[in-house]
Amino acid sequence: MSDSATEGRGWSRRNALTTLTASTAATALGAGAAAAQPAPGHRGPGRGRYEQTANGRLYEIRSGRNRVVVAGVAATLLSWRLDGAEMLLTHAPDDPGEGYQGKTILPWPNRIDQGSYEFGGEQLQVPINEPSRQAALHGLMNFVEWEPVHHGADSVRLRYLLHPQYGYPFSVEFSIEYTVDHHGVRCTLTAENRGSSAAPVGWANHTYLAAGPGGTDRMRLRLPAETYYRTDDRLIPTGTAAVSGTEYDFREGREIGSTEMDTAFKDLARDEHGNAVVRFGLEDGGQVLLWMDEAYGYLQVYTDDAPSESREQPARSGITVEPNTCPPNAFVTGEAVRVLQPGERHAATWGLRSAN
Repeated sequence: MSDSATEGRGWSRRNALTTLTASTAATALGAGAAAAQPAPGHRGPGRGRYEQTANGRLYEIRSGRNRVVVAGVAATLLSWRLDGAEMLLTHAPDDPGEGYQGKTILPWPNRIDQGSYEFGGEQLQVPINEPSRQAALHGLMNFVEWEPVHHGADSVRLRYLLHPQYGYPFSVEFSIEYTVDHHGVRCTLTAENRGSSAAPVGWANHTYLAAGPGGTDRMRLRLPAETYYRTDDRLIPTGTAAVSGTEYDFREGREIGSTEMDTAFKDLARDEHGNAVVRFGLEDGGQVLLWMDEAYGYLQVYTDDAPSESREQPARSGITVEPNTCPPNAFVTGEAVRVLQPGERHAATWGLRSAN
């Protein structure tokens, strides 16, 4: 990968309403010699005190051209700046955000139809938080704050113990580590069953890449997936089909154009290292790679088709391609759900890097 700078070639031309600006992040983080005094009482391992925001404590890590901000609430990837330019479609630290931007999704990704599933011979019911589709969307941990375990110059590790509750009577500890180097950012999530019975888990990350002035339509996408999921009008899968000959075939890479997707994919092609690699090309010539290891067998693609209500954000300002360990409605169908036995751990890693 080349280390040539991208500043001035379009990476900086982001919608100011939807990106975390350098000054906003610096103020919230208390970063640098001119840092504002941090709020008292929020001391973290290894790096002093932290400002408390609507997204919890913020953790800055840096290496070379890359600067990353992680928020404690939902272990969110809040900002990735390359040569000073924001690469993500995101929100300010004191804004809870929309569209689950950057959040780590646990203990299931996407939807559970009617919020009801069977596990271990018991019928379980979790809250329906998407009433328009009668679904339980994106798990239980979108607005909880993870605890800091370690915060260094180029890495941060957080943890959260999910206690048994109605509808999910399991005890699972999650640990997440973000690291940054001269290539980009990588994220490793580990789940450990801390209970005395088997526990089902699945997860995803919901980070969006920002599009340029031409929006999502002008982005190029290369998606190494052979199969997509058909859905009903509530986005619950009804079957699968080959992408060949459909508008969902991005295997060779092409401009997204007017294609709209809130679509899951599987049967991912992998490189010699076992990674599936998604390539994004922007109209200014910049390229970003999203890679994921073999623990991630599925992708959920959303082309950001709904405009923001709170910040007048135009629709199709970015795109999320979410690494998923299982498909939508997996807790009902059982497809690829990881069942952890007591004391068992499972880990998965993904990352983002510039290809320029």
